[in-house]
Amino acid sequence: MPDLPWNKIKTVLLDMDGTLLDLHFDSHFWLEHLPKTYAGSKGISEEQGKEYMMAEYRQVFGTIDWYCLDYWADKLQLDIMQAKREVEHLISMRDDTIPLLDALRESGREVVLVTNADPDSLSLKIEHTALDSHIDTLISTHEFGVTKESQLLWQKLQQRLGFDSDHTLFVDDSLPILQAAKDFGIAHLLAVSNPDSQLPIKDVTQFLATSDYITMLDAIKNTHFAG
Repeated sequence: MPDLPWNKIKTVLLDMDGTLLDLHFDSHFWLEHLPKTYAGSKGISEEQGKEYMMAEYRQVFGTIDWYCLDYWADKLQLDIMQAKREVEHLISMRDDTIPLLDALRESGREVVLVTNADPDSLSLKIEHTALDSHIDTLISTHEFGVTKESQLLWQKLQQRLGFDSDHTLFVDDSLPILQAAKDFGIAHLLAVSNPDSQLPIKDVTQFLATSDYITMLDAIKNTHFAG
């Protein structure tokens, strides 16, 4: 169980994919379904489609283009949202997400979703999960034009939300993004070690990590922010 000082945590910033939602949908879409769809549109083999897409991903990984559906629609000449809807049945929440969100809100803490996902992707996932009914504020970093990997995003996010870095917890499954938050000065950080239900738990050593939010519920409910 992660030993977080809940008496010092007022604001909780949460990633979406891999943190609140099972990453399996995104893994399957970007690594399997979209390369296969692209290959079919070009009349090339699935292997050739995958090789092309992996090369394209590497060029923009971590930038706003990597997450931007309009960028990929233009690059591939495909309807990306239509392709997503072909596998939308795979969109699912982690089993421990709603208990976590409800415990955080019941404890009086501010709960904010901060995702690099394109606004259209965010809308699709809200449509399937109703996450918005359990969270105070939902933010796509596309609003700011930069991703969580960038220090500029954290500056703009703090201006928007007015959070105190010393009393903020950030939860994400991406270690580079957690490092960016640490570099900005976010005091409390938590990594998710099992973002994809179809893959083994990751060995995370750089940050406090969890594979089950249920283990934290009692501490959240019983420890109030003390300022």
